[in-house]
Amino acid sequence: MKFSRTEIHDVVVCEPNVFGDDRGFFMETFREDKLTAFLGFKINFCQDNLSKSSYGVLRGLHYQLAPFAQTKLVSVIKGSVLDVAVDIRIGSPTFGKHVAVELSETNKKQLLVPRGFAHGFVVLSEEAIFTYKVDNYYSPEHDRGIAYNDKNLNIDWQLPAIQLKLSAKDQDQKAFDMADYFDIRAI
Repeated sequence: MKFSRTEIHDVVVCEPNVFGDDRGFFMETFREDKLTAFLGFKINFCQDNLSKSSYGVLRGLHYQLAPFAQTKLVSVIKGSVLDVAVDIRIGSPTFGKHVAVELSETNKKQLLVPRGFAHGFVVLSEEAIFTYKVDNYYSPEHDRGIAYNDKNLNIDWQLPAIQLKLSAKDQDQKAFDMADYFDIRAI
């Protein structure tokens, strides 16, 4: 497995070794020992989630506040998405910046989104099956979000706004400057 840092140091692209032939392929999707060696600390994932979405579905930007903040390891089993992580850690040199990475069944990349980041994705293919590990359980009381189209974030979702499909919750998220942030010293 190969790991590489993005423009935001703490967001990491994970690329598994894929062994394939005319019968199909095999790959390890997660190796705790290798991820720990790369990061220098262990992440204790406790819950796996899966969603299926059609073209244009945008989910996000979501995060959970402490003590239920979450690190996510996200990937796509079928289809293609643009995956976005936004740094919402006050005191971070990249506060308010984002990383956007295409994840697909073809490139098999994964994205490690640490605590202190808002996360979202948009489906670029006809449909996508999206899966992710988290290191803390879902807590509705700590669930927060930021408007996907906030001008301060300037995220290019790669699809015209008219083609985006959002939940009622995601249509009514806070502006970035009204969000609940993380203190980088407390994460």
